[in-house]
Parts: sequence; structure tokens; C-alpha cells
Amino acid sequence: MASGAAAVPGGESLLFLTDEQLRKGIEAMFFAYRAFTADPDRILENHQYGRAHHRAIHFINRQPGLTVNALLAMLGVTKQSLNRVLRTLVEDGLVEARVGRTDKRERNLFLTAKGATLERELSDAQRARMRAAYRAAGPAAVAGFRQVLEAMMEPEMRRFYRNGRDGGA
Repeated sequence: MASGAAAVPGGESLLFLTDEQLRKGIEAMFFAYRAFTADPDRILENHQYGRAHHRAIHFINRQPGLTVNALLAMLGVTKQSLNRVLRTLVEDGLVEARVGRTDKRERNLFLTAKGATLERELSDAQRARMRAAYRAAGPAAVAGFRQVLEAMMEPEMRRFYRNGRDGGA
């Protein structure tokens, strides 16, 4: 094996993956994402919301007071699409948009008690699935998984992730 190439249990070299090994990784991501979103999707369906609503609720919860522009940049969606999502969440009493303290043109977003309850229900389902997977895989695999995910992120999102995380899993 070439120097610097790490072997894994299947004898695969992490530096020299075949197209088939990469395809299997891509399929694993698709199937894992499908499972990861299945529980929240069922909850969201009861409220007639979609994944865009979930992502907005998640990040508003993580950063109370987040501006609409910051959320827009984070989610990478069109302004029109985000406005539609936020309008629904505000009208339904899950999100409150307050005028910015320093810039009156800004809108700072906060979850209401009702929004926080829905966020907790959605994240509890995902945390339970993730906790079980992490326990089954073990600490070394969890660290490796996070490394892979961070390496796949765009640099701007990686910076946000590293600066915004609270250190917990």
C-alpha cells in the first residue's frame, strides 16, 4: 500500500477508491438521507409543511434573531421561495419577525412557543435516529463521519458550521 493510504476493514484504500466504491457511498448517502428525513416528513405532513419549512425552523432555533438575509444565504434558496415559507410560518404563529435593533430594514427571526414545540418534535425524531446510528458505529466512526461531511461542505458553509455549532452531537 502506498504511504499515507489508510486501510479500512474491507481492505479498501481511502486514497484510491474505485468508481464502484464511490457509487456505493453515494447510494449510502441517498438512503441515509431518506431515512433521516422520513420521520420529520411525517410530522411536517400533518402540518402541511415541507422540508424548506423544517430547515428554516431548524436554523431559526439554532440562532434566535437570525436575519432573513442570513437565513437566505444559509439555505441557498431564492428570496421568493424563502418569503413564501416565512410568510406561512409567521401566519401560522410559529415564527416572529422583529424589526432589527441597529438596522430598521432588517428582520430578525425568532421561534414562538408554538414554533419551538414543533422544532423540538422534529429534532427529537432526528436526534433519536442519529443517536442510535452513532452508538452502533462507535466514536471513531462518528469522528470520521463528521470529517467526511465537513470535507464535502462548501467552504462558506463549513465556516458557518464550525462557528455555529455548540460542540454537542
